[in-house]
Amino acid sequence: MVALSMVLVFLLILSTSKSELDVKISSPGEATEWGDPDLSLPGSCQPAPSCKKCILSHPSCAWCKQLNFTASGEAEERRCASREELLARGCPPGELEEPRGQQEVLQDQPLSQGSRGGEGAIQLAPQRVRVTLRPGEPQQLQVRFLRAEGYPVDLYYLMDLSYSMKDDLEFVRQLGHALLVRLQEVTQSVRIGFGSFVDKTVLPFVSTVPSKLRHPCPTRLERCQPPFSFHHVLSLTGDAKAFEREVGRQSVSGNLDSPEGGFDAILQAALCQEQIGWRNVSRLLVFTSDDTFHTAGDGKLGGIFMPSDGHCHLDSNGLYSRSPEFDYPSVGQVAQALSAANIQPIFAVTSATLPVYQELSKLIPKSAVGELSENSSNVVQLIMDAYNVNFLVTFQATRCLSEPHLLRFRALGFSEELTVELHTLCDCNCNDTQLQAPHCSDGHGHLQCGVCSFPDMLRPPPHQDALCSSTPCCNPGRLGRLCECSEAELSSPDLESGCRGPNGTGPLCSGKGRCQCGRCSCTGQSSGRLCECDDASCERHEGILCGGFGLCQCGVCHCHANRTGRACECSGDTDGCVSPEGSFCSGHGHCKCNRCQCLDGYFGALCDQCPGCKTPCERHRDCAECGAFGTGLLATNCSMACAHTNVTLALAPVLDDGWCKERTLDNQLFFFLVEEETGGRVMLRVRPQEKGADHTQAIVLGCVGGIVAVGLGLVLAYRLSVEIYDRREYIRFEKERQQLSWKQKSSLQKRHHDHHQPPLPSSRKPSSLTRVGLLTPGFSLLGGWGELGLWVYQAAACWATNGHLLRRHPRGPASCCNLASLPLRSGGHPIHKYNKESSDYRSR
Repeated sequence: MVALSMVLVFLLILSTSKSELDVKISSPGEATEWGDPDLSLPGSCQPAPSCKKCILSHPSCAWCKQLNFTASGEAEERRCASREELLARGCPPGELEEPRGQQEVLQDQPLSQGSRGGEGAIQLAPQRVRVTLRPGEPQQLQVRFLRAEGYPVDLYYLMDLSYSMKDDLEFVRQLGHALLVRLQEVTQSVRIGFGSFVDKTVLPFVSTVPSKLRHPCPTRLERCQPPFSFHHVLSLTGDAKAFEREVGRQSVSGNLDSPEGGFDAILQAALCQEQIGWRNVSRLLVFTSDDTFHTAGDGKLGGIFMPSDGHCHLDSNGLYSRSPEFDYPSVGQVAQALSAANIQPIFAVTSATLPVYQELSKLIPKSAVGELSENSSNVVQLIMDAYNVNFLVTFQATRCLSEPHLLRFRALGFSEELTVELHTLCDCNCNDTQLQAPHCSDGHGHLQCGVCSFPDMLRPPPHQDALCSSTPCCNPGRLGRLCECSEAELSSPDLESGCRGPNGTGPLCSGKGRCQCGRCSCTGQSSGRLCECDDASCERHEGILCGGFGLCQCGVCHCHANRTGRACECSGDTDGCVSPEGSFCSGHGHCKCNRCQCLDGYFGALCDQCPGCKTPCERHRDCAECGAFGTGLLATNCSMACAHTNVTLALAPVLDDGWCKERTLDNQLFFFLVEEETGGRVMLRVRPQEKGADHTQAIVLGCVGGIVAVGLGLVLAYRLSVEIYDRREYIRFEKERQQLSWKQKSSLQKRHHDHHQPPLPSSRKPSSLTRVGLLTPGFSLLGGWGELGLWVYQAAACWATNGHLLRRHPRGPASCCNLASLPLRSGGHPIHKYNKESSDYRSR
């Protein structure tokens, strides 16, 4: 169930000025329990000269009316103190005057449903109460409320239609019927209406681009209506189908910023009562949204400076027509309009904005807040929870009232009232008043609340007879604490001598009191025969006199049991000084005020640390190693050197910060836990070593191998790229060579024909010497047109094509011969051979 601590809040009608009374309404968790003083008020109880002033000074003050409670010379103001202090000083509980507020129920008819339609129903109880308040002390009144069956209810559903509420709108179209069905379980007269809101249609709240004003939704395909501030869609009606029909016609809209214009909608719904159709019945307004709200001042962002005028501005279409002219209303305006219209708002919001609306609910007295579920289905439960509630009202008076006040409370939307007759308790009722009391020097004064007169009354006023009717005082001409002396004795030097020190010098009563009848009457916290003691001058601990654990008497703290120190700051307990092994301060200090005072060179809460000291891990490392593994410095003498330890192996322990982490002599890491035992023995729990090979060599080799592998990979990648490039170049070279050979063949055939030479065999490929510059037109290096020149020419062509030279057979035409068998020279220079595979020249 959603917590609704203040679902129903009362309208307070004061018959007098509010400045005289502080009345607040609290939730059950906030109210103070009735009858207990509010010790959280500022200050604490201070001495006061009379019982009346005492109880008015602070709600925790009490007055001791026991006769002779104060010692000789002690001020009567010391009778005023807290209850605990007076009891500690010896005041009997029956002699304490500690008035407390009270309640008296004057009329409390039981709740009833009445007849059909709510006739004769009693929905509010009690009906009349008398409350007596002690100033500063809060009191709590429990009020019961039950809506009678058949009591009419008007419910207006106000919903955020911004685009983010699209999913919830689909469910709200069927929500009207569910609301009516649930409300009809408790009443047959229920009506429901519907309104929606988005935001002000000005920048920067809504895009003013014409296309966006027509269709503000993200996609053009979905149904979307133009933005608006507030639209009253359906007046309150009992026709659930009409509600569903009108809501079904609605579609979402859109705005730019996150906060919505919900305050405009709430204000118009509260002000336009005729258009909404509110009846004088229980009125509920359900406000649903998934985001925060704009408030007063935000309109300046859109150039709107005129504050909301607090009037209804709905046009014939139900639209808030002057929204662009007026700023958003403030929280105070919204709260005032809802209270004036007797409307109870219920904020049903999503979890993301729930904290914001909970804070808002504290400022709107009659509001309730609940979390809106994903599909808005729990709105029905929120409304039903708001229908029947109990609540508490807390009263607190800040000053005394001259006469009783009548406070009238009524539940908003209902005619029944709760009348509270308020009184204040501003005086004591000691029940010991005596005129001409024997205690006051055999009838020379009047006794009231344990005193005969006030210490500050040096001389009776002219209207003493009237004063004595209500306050204790002495007979005319009599003065003193017990009315023991007369006015004629006041100027006697002998009397004043009793108020000075032994040498007769110094101020009267040490300057801390008055001399009356030869005796000092001390003021404030002073006491003693000459007021030489100041009971407020003791030392303080943490700002509290005597640390709150003793009484200050004559400047010295008298501490309670088990407390010591000049300010009672020291506790007699020693549990804070005991070390785990049972010794005090680890044997390196002494315990004082339950704290260790360490010797020089030691520190720590238990004096267990020092700059040159070994840690427990260091102290027990050798014993742990030799006891668990038989190695280390103490391996040969482990049983003797570690006789005080008990070493055990812990299988698969859970390691935490308490485990020691050390290394053996061979640099192996191991863990152990030091546990102290009684009798000075130590338990060492050692974790077994995990044997593992040294991975240093593997790591080094792995790094080297990785570097080599990366290098080889780079070389292979480079060689592969070169190979691919060479192949591409070779293929291109072959294509060019074939083209050149074809051209040379054509050229040679033509030249041979011109010189009447037999053509080259068709199977021979044309020479490529033209490409390398050996055979070009007009080249004369090979001589004339003789046979030798022709032979060389043909040999060169044959060699360039097939790697063989041409030679003439004795009986046949020229044929190719191996170049190696024809080492020809021309002009003393070797013939250069073209190597088609390596594409270079070499001498032969």
